[in-house]
Amino acid sequence: MPESVSTFLSAGLLGLGWWGMLAVLLVLTQLTIFSVTLYLHRSQAHRGVDFHPAISHFFRFWTWLTTSMITREWVAIHRKHHAKVETEDDPHSPRFKGIGNVFWRGVELYREARWQRADIEQYGKGAPDDWLERKVYTPHPLAGPTLLLVVHFALFGCMGIALWAVQMAWIPFWAAGVVNGLGHWWGYRNFESADTSTNLTPWGVWIGGEELHNNHHAFPSSARFSMRRWEVDIGWVLIRALENVGLARVLRVAPTVDIRPNIAVPDGDTLKALVAHRFLAMTDYQRNVLTPAMKEEARLAGEKLRKLLPRGLRKGLADDGRWLQPESREQLRQWISQRPRILALIEHRARLSTLLEARTQDASERLQQLQAWCQSAESSGIRALQDYAARLKGYALAAH
Repeated sequence: MPESVSTFLSAGLLGLGWWGMLAVLLVLTQLTIFSVTLYLHRSQAHRGVDFHPAISHFFRFWTWLTTSMITREWVAIHRKHHAKVETEDDPHSPRFKGIGNVFWRGVELYREARWQRADIEQYGKGAPDDWLERKVYTPHPLAGPTLLLVVHFALFGCMGIALWAVQMAWIPFWAAGVVNGLGHWWGYRNFESADTSTNLTPWGVWIGGEELHNNHHAFPSSARFSMRRWEVDIGWVLIRALENVGLARVLRVAPTVDIRPNIAVPDGDTLKALVAHRFLAMTDYQRNVLTPAMKEEARLAGEKLRKLLPRGLRKGLADDGRWLQPESREQLRQWISQRPRILALIEHRARLSTLLEARTQDASERLQQLQAWCQSAESSGIRALQDYAARLKGYALAAH
């Protein structure tokens, strides 16, 4: 075999060494992650940000080239996940599909969901429908990865085939497996959202900010996933950079809350802030009312908290045992019923949650209910609940 042919097969046209190949791999895989999180997720699925047409089309082309995913299908499947989260109709809920299935077979679950064409039509509205989408991307999804394989072989030789294989596995593993699986199974929660979503790490840099999954479920349409000062969303950093040069326009970010002092009665500003940030209100209730009350119960009983109530049941207090097994849920219910103080706190939380989740359009009626709730909390005789009500009345959306 001629030396030139042998050299081409081993290193391709570029002739990169191992370190060069590793650098290329990191750049290309992160570019794929950005295409998914910025374009498919934040822009197309949730309309949190608009990109310049040139940027949007580059992202669309890159997802076709590196994943074979069709924008309308990805958007529809993800929107259905939010609409049916943690139910049997959720395309990839670990609660119903099993954590092992979602983690290792997430891409297969995605493929199964693609065949639900009625769902694609229902949830995929607004996705691109131009000539390229109709004539190239949608009818020929496998042409993109095939073209990428040819290019990789030409540029990098036989090592390019390995590079291509890693790229093909990148999104199925990190997005379909880690985010959809572990992001509803393990991690920390900033917000007591009505699902099991978690933040995998406060530093969302490896998979584009998707690590901050609980934050995203609390505020799905927000273009920014980071919510705490110590959290980092690398996707948001790139959005801001593109915005600064006129290539992106942020449409929505999660609202922030100010606490006004000395508000005697909840007003319209209070109600607006609570409705917009209802998960924060529920989280504050858990941390500032229920958790101190649990510690007080343990102190009065002369026991450590873990003996008073096992951790598994204690976590169930945050959502009324929604995700517990039936026997554990009944055990928790009986434990609460034997403790009037805890029972009163649980009942107040349920009333507040119902008030904030109500779909009534009558703001004045809802405000009256909120005022009545605060009066009830203030007359409860429970100091933590009284303090919480005083803080709640001061809620207001912060000016940007």
